[in-house]
Amino acid sequence: MGAFDYRNFDDRRKNSASAKQMLLEKFKARPPADDPDIIAKAEARAAVSRAREERAREREAARIAAERQAAEEKRAREEAELAAQIAREEAEAVAAAERKASDLAEKKAARDARYAARKAKARR
Repeated sequence: MGAFDYRNFDDRRKNSASAKQMLLEKFKARPPADDPDIIAKAEARAAVSRAREERAREREAARIAAERQAAEEKRAREEAELAAQIAREEAEAVAAAERKASDLAEKKAARDARYAARKAKARR
């Protein structure tokens, strides 16, 4: 707990007035807006801000370019996979057709052999 403050109202009022006066003096001591140093500092801050914004734009452009390239690579990869799948399915279809044709030829040959055997048996 702090010690009891023995100052009276006049002391507090004087301290308040002196604080306000010091703030006013500090404000008046500021250089004017058309001071070359102030103008130079403002221009430097503006240049830093423009450079920061330019770097941000460059980063954004690089990010967009990287995303675009990644999308192109993904699209090319998907197209290659699709083409490979289509080729594989076509090869499987051709192989299945060949198997079916050979099976039919084997069945026809077996049927013809049975028919020939029956005819040969009937001629005896």
